[in-house]
Amino acid sequence: MKKFFRILMLVVILGIFAGTIGFLYSKSQTKPEVHQTTQAFYTDIIRKTVATGSVVPRNEIEIKPTVSGIIDKIYVTEGEIVKTGQIIARVRIVPNMVNLNTAESRVNRARIALEEARINFNRQQQLFEREVIAESEFLPFRIALNNAEEELSSAENNLQLIRDGVSKTSGEASNTIIRSTIDGMVLEVPVEIGNSVIEANNFNAGTTIVTIADMNEMIFKGKVDESEVGKINEGMELILNIGAIDEVDFTATLEHISPKGVEESGAIQFEIRADVQLDNKHFIRAGYSATADIVLERRDNVLALEESVLIFDNGTIYVEVETQPQVFEKVKVTTGISDGINIEILDGVTEESKIKKRV
Repeated sequence: MKKFFRILMLVVILGIFAGTIGFLYSKSQTKPEVHQTTQAFYTDIIRKTVATGSVVPRNEIEIKPTVSGIIDKIYVTEGEIVKTGQIIARVRIVPNMVNLNTAESRVNRARIALEEARINFNRQQQLFEREVIAESEFLPFRIALNNAEEELSSAENNLQLIRDGVSKTSGEASNTIIRSTIDGMVLEVPVEIGNSVIEANNFNAGTTIVTIADMNEMIFKGKVDESEVGKINEGMELILNIGAIDEVDFTATLEHISPKGVEESGAIQFEIRADVQLDNKHFIRAGYSATADIVLERRDNVLALEESVLIFDNGTIYVEVETQPQVFEKVKVTTGISDGINIEILDGVTEESKIKKRV
């Protein structure tokens, strides 16, 4: 019985050993490699360069006061549509004390001069009426009285302008009332009632009261690297993707390329502008960030391949075409434009050709 169990154990051990050897041998055998294939297809290929920037109104202006003072009233709010000449704000003048004192003194002197001219006129008028003096002698006193009256009126107007910003002859406070100079939308009101404002002059840009823009005409402003600027020209089509409206692409036409570059982060950038074609479904706000694909070249509905399947050999381009199952032959192809992913195939393969994928 013991001999039987020994023989059985020996057979089991030999079986396990033989199985292990067989398993290791089968694992050591190389499995034949199976190559995947792809086929040419028809698609649109667009060769483009990319510019980043923003969408802004073509005509955006800042309204500034013509007098310095304090904001007394604001009549508009951000987002409101205004017309040319519409009242935007009112400024209350804070007069300069030196100028005010000078103007008051001028008024007082003008009144004294007028009183003197009137006395002389009345005296000479009595003599003229009695025919004691000739009209030629009386006329200078009449002119002097008229000049004195005009001087007093001018002095009083000047005083009122300095003190109130309005003269009695103008009929309205024209320089304290701020009006819109264009039709458009109010984009920003950076001041509040009570803020001090400075008039625009030769030495100061002045305080901006409101910013107004025509939102019906928008342009794309962006930057293009110097390595790409030589490939573009005015009139090219741009495909505009606005980050805030990513469900639709807008079309724009390149209308300006800056002749001078600006260094940014060690690279020379050239500013470009493009006219954006708007639609009635989407409202584009000023300052939206955008990316513009500038179409350098385009082919619609052409035969193409994934560029990764190509083989480049000394300036010649090949693909490997399946002639029999898992048997491939190198075939020369002629290519057209590429968008970096797909490339146009002009000659060499057809839509039915099975082409070996490259890992």
